[in-house]
Amino acid sequence: MDVLKRPIVTEKMATLNKLGKYAFSVDPKANKIEIAKAVEQMYGVNVTSVNTTRKLGKKRSKNINGRVVTGRTPLVKKAIVTVAEGEVIDIYGDL
Repeated sequence: MDVLKRPIVTEKMATLNKLGKYAFSVDPKANKIEIAKAVEQMYGVNVTSVNTTRKLGKKRSKNINGRVVTGRTPLVKKAIVTVAEGEVIDIYGDL
């Protein structure tokens, strides 16, 4: 199971990066301990705390051949990881 899917890069997260907090899109089945271990292993930093949130998918409808087909977008789980003071994760290094 790949725990970390991708980092979340937004303006809001850019301001939190200055405080040592980084956001990642993670696997919905991953728990906080698995997320912390994955971040420590991948980026070589010490994680002090992990906060998670789940966002349920929105309902979507579309017309196909005169019928209405409904469904949902996928569930998204986000993790905000706080690293130890003085440590930095270089998210933009791969770009």
